[in-house]
Amino acid sequence: MPTGSDNTHVIVFANEKGGTGKSTTAVHVAIALSVRGARVTCLDLDHRQRTMGRYLDNRAETVRRTGSELTIPRYRTAHEDFEEAYQDMLRDSDFLVIDTPGRDDPYARAAATRADTLVTPMNDSFVDFDLIGQVHPETFKVTRPSFYSELIWDARKARAKADGSTIDWVVLRNRLQHIEARNMRRVSEALDQLAKRVGFRIIPGLGERVIYRELFPSGLTMLDTKDFGGMGLGHVAARQELREMMSGLSLPEPAAPLVA
Repeated sequence: MPTGSDNTHVIVFANEKGGTGKSTTAVHVAIALSVRGARVTCLDLDHRQRTMGRYLDNRAETVRRTGSELTIPRYRTAHEDFEEAYQDMLRDSDFLVIDTPGRDDPYARAAATRADTLVTPMNDSFVDFDLIGQVHPETFKVTRPSFYSELIWDARKARAKADGSTIDWVVLRNRLQHIEARNMRRVSEALDQLAKRVGFRIIPGLGERVIYRELFPSGLTMLDTKDFGGMGLGHVAARQELREMMSGLSLPEPAAPLVA
């Protein structure tokens, strides 16, 4: 099984359920690494919706229209040409960020086996939790891992067999409610139980904020505040969420030092 380059850290965003903020989070991670000076490439495997690709298209158009000096990673969309595209995006790259479709897809599975960091975003509900684990309807205790957890388990075994390396699986809790609720605690407890059984890390992601949807047409991110005007308290909080998420991902430093 082909694996990643020794010099490129591969980050794969994967979740067979849509609507979890996967593509928005992937773009923010790619831009966050780029603005720090890392060489970043992006591969969108969802050739139907192409949300990551469209986001970066919009970013390129904003640069053309306004003359803004925005960092834009090298990117492309692929599906049946996955292997060729994957090898192309590895070249001259510190990080390769791959966005996969919100459905079962053979190329998404292939990408998962190449991941150094595998990120599964989920909303804070048992509807989303069901992708990775099942709970008892009365006690909310985890009864068993779901099919997707087993799929990732197999991917990790295949990767270890291929090159002896490990896949760092991170479950990213997106759209967390800002008010503590009983359901939120139950989901948190179930995630902690399942994490111990199947071996993933849990970190907070991006909150439920209108600003993320509003930035898509221009291709901007929360790191581009000087390009979309003044910052309110919500913007400041969103930037802090992004900083905490990047810290939680624990990504390696690239070969060349990042600029400040």
